[in-house]
Amino acid sequence: MSERLSFLQPHDAEFFEREIASFLPDRVYDAHCHVWERDVAQWSGPIGEIPVVGYEQYVQLMQDIHPDRRLAAMFIPGFAGREVSARANAFAAEQVAAHPDYRGIFFIHPEDDPSWVRDEVNRLGLHGLKCYHTMSNVSPTWESPIEAFLPEAHVAMAHEEGWVITLHMVRSRGVADPGNIETIRRYCESYPGMKLILAHSARGFQPAHNLEGLERLKGLDNLYFDTSVNCEPMAHQAIIRIIGHDKLMYGTDLPVSHLRGRSVSVADTFLWLYEDTPVWGEKHQSIQPALIGLEHLRSIKWACWSERLSDAQVEDIFWNNAARLFGL
Repeated sequence: MSERLSFLQPHDAEFFEREIASFLPDRVYDAHCHVWERDVAQWSGPIGEIPVVGYEQYVQLMQDIHPDRRLAAMFIPGFAGREVSARANAFAAEQVAAHPDYRGIFFIHPEDDPSWVRDEVNRLGLHGLKCYHTMSNVSPTWESPIEAFLPEAHVAMAHEEGWVITLHMVRSRGVADPGNIETIRRYCESYPGMKLILAHSARGFQPAHNLEGLERLKGLDNLYFDTSVNCEPMAHQAIIRIIGHDKLMYGTDLPVSHLRGRSVSVADTFLWLYEDTPVWGEKHQSIQPALIGLEHLRSIKWACWSERLSDAQVEDIFWNNAARLFGL
């Protein structure tokens, strides 16, 4: 039998036992993660050298950050370039086909014909849509309005089909941006059959944006959030307090979960510290950065503790909310 695929180092295992083990529930539903083939998706770091990451490799890698838990996930296609998206979508569909608790979503381009998308999603047995700002024609794409990479016609079709849409919004102020707020409200109110998931805890890598913007998104029954690799406790805490814990779902964002470092809020924005960022020798000590997935889990633990969530409510975030949304 081949050796299990793992990026765990001794200090990661110590981190898990000290910080995470007693907090993490027995069941973990990963509402935001990627599967891919190496010649279709180019990821950085050692994890990018793995030839294929499908269902089997996903289960192995998850033992690094939540060992011995029951697992299920929603797989998002991972790829680089428009020309290989069809192959990436088909690969994601293959990975969920034999696993009833798993779901998959379909990567769209803004110019895709909605009728064609509907046929493809249903043919592949997938459960919704994934859009991304790099498909926008706005330059720079990081300042794209939501409509530039998630057209209303796709949202209307998702409403008719009862699908989820995972949205990583951009623009410099994230969920505090007035244009983002207006579009999210309009899409959710106009298309109640569609379920919109705001990735990365509403892209709240700068939690001040969540504290400012989420108040204007209250009362939307079809609005959800996944935590995916946001390492700022206040980002999750703002969602729990302003929107409700029952709308928040855990997500690893594999492969980012298996890089090392964390996101950090600064000024009115944020930055990422990675293993090769020259900060780990500060204060006359040598710091060993942990897997981002572990830093992320600790941030959720701190948010749940700060909001005084019960064990049952923590279990909602890690399994029950996703199970309800994805129809397990």
